[in-house]
Amino acid sequence: MINFAVIGTNWITEKFVNATRFENELSLCAVYSRTQQSAQLFADKFSVTDCYDDLQVLSQADEVEAVYIASPNSLHFEQSLMMLKAGKHVICEKPLASNAKQVELLFQTAIDNNVILFEAYMTAHLPNFKQIKDNLSKLGKLRKANIHYCQYSSRYPAYLAGKKPNTFNPAFSNGSIMDIGYYCIAFTVALFGKPTHIQASAYLLESGVDGCGTAILNYGDFSVTIDHSKISNSQLDNEIQGENGSLLIKHVALCEKVHLLNPNLTDLTQPQIENSMCYEAEFFALQITEKKINSETMLRSKITASVITEIRRLTGVKFPEDEQ
Repeated sequence: MINFAVIGTNWITEKFVNATRFENELSLCAVYSRTQQSAQLFADKFSVTDCYDDLQVLSQADEVEAVYIASPNSLHFEQSLMMLKAGKHVICEKPLASNAKQVELLFQTAIDNNVILFEAYMTAHLPNFKQIKDNLSKLGKLRKANIHYCQYSSRYPAYLAGKKPNTFNPAFSNGSIMDIGYYCIAFTVALFGKPTHIQASAYLLESGVDGCGTAILNYGDFSVTIDHSKISNSQLDNEIQGENGSLLIKHVALCEKVHLLNPNLTDLTQPQIENSMCYEAEFFALQITEKKINSETMLRSKITASVITEIRRLTGVKFPEDEQ
């Protein structure tokens, strides 16, 4: 078994820990939070005894082989860097860091220290995402794709009331493109690689982050239009269009349904485990076992970070982390 610790005690952390119970080599052995009390409350849910409120002490814990990081975006780089330098394998929630330069440095640090670094992007490891990749050739020459994720944030009313939730705070490297917009960019990069040209626009809130935006990723002979928003909702399917047909995808992050229109409508949907994080957890454990960072996922993380960093430059979204 691979003993791992968690940094952060929110709902996504609990979901990840539960995901490791699906025939996985990962075993929770320690919990970090800013206070011992919150660490203990989370640890008690999983009968874990080792709790930490000091990251430096955690990084030196011999029993901890790997770390799952689910802290605010602005802390991902610093915490991942510390753990990698201490010889711990790291799976960090998306986005891996605040900008492309930080992502490059993290992967180089992982390589230098012979440990695994993996961005917790679940979509590319889902059975239905494989269906999308396997059926792209049936579309003929690709021409257009419309990818979107628009979901009204439960924290937006608090922002409108004058509060400063992390979700809309540049100090936490947040905003629409860094949150749900990430799924649209990573999905596109995972399928088509690095775009040749990027256009972008966004509506910026007074806090300085984007509430919503649009990006066009150009691939020469076809283009991908991306719409993302944390201040409005959409129920539309995603679509990839070719000269011979189209793929329709429900929910860009979860790939809940996949249909091929060519010319008849064919349901390609495969069964997926309800806790969709189990696939990424398994893939992280596999890399540790094989003692090698997967080159495809590393490249995807680097390109995704570079695209999002460029979109922020084009739309004027700046973070304190960019100046460091």
